[in-house]
Amino acid sequence: MIQIHNLNVHLGSGRARVHAVRNVSFDVKQGESFGLVGESGSGKSTVLRAISGLYQNHSGEIQIDGEVQGGSKGIDFYKKLQMVFQDPYASLHPRHTVDQTLSEPLQIHKLDHVEKRIRTALENVGLGINFRFRYPHQLSGGQRQRVAVARAMILEPRILLLDEPTSALDVSVQAEVLNLLTILRIEHSLTYILVSHDLAVVAYMCEQIAVMNKGQIVENLSKEQIIKSQATEPYTQQLLAASKGYDRETARRLLQFN
Repeated sequence: MIQIHNLNVHLGSGRARVHAVRNVSFDVKQGESFGLVGESGSGKSTVLRAISGLYQNHSGEIQIDGEVQGGSKGIDFYKKLQMVFQDPYASLHPRHTVDQTLSEPLQIHKLDHVEKRIRTALENVGLGINFRFRYPHQLSGGQRQRVAVARAMILEPRILLLDEPTSALDVSVQAEVLNLLTILRIEHSLTYILVSHDLAVVAYMCEQIAVMNKGQIVENLSKEQIIKSQATEPYTQQLLAASKGYDRETARRLLQFN
């Protein structure tokens, strides 16, 4: 469903130009959930933005469902692929009701049965029809992120790009949103690319994981290898150790390694 080959992304210009993503390659099968994990600034979110068309200044090949993607994306591309962003407080228009937020993509794509589609979208993410005319400030963080998921799902895409969809939420709410995304993937045969710095989230959601550092993929692991801490690269080993919480001896070893 998704093939990325030698993706390179440059940001900025002149002396401020940064080589943010370096020769990244991976494949994602139809119906699979693929994880990109790494610390902040490792380039993982930049990969998502290049795939989605938000970043145009890149080289390499991006194939979506067998079609090589050029610089400009047509309307059919965005019906097939949608993105859920990290911050539910920033991704929704503060002066638009939930109804307006969900109606807008339907108007852009000229889809009919608007009333039915909005009701179904809200039901799919566990929100009742009474949420339809509320504004973002009247919703909790978890409810906002459910609306963001509903907005992505209302076009019935085949691919969702998930950019740290739970990192801005409380731990208990994170679990609810992750379970929702898992159910939606199964029910709608969706393909996911999930970006996160949280190895526990990636191990729960994804079958295959790529670890990124300084714009490059340094290691590819399966879900089982993550759970069993079977990493070979020192950087991945550090991430795995850090994900288990603070330990004085582990911290001492990592300081010696660095």
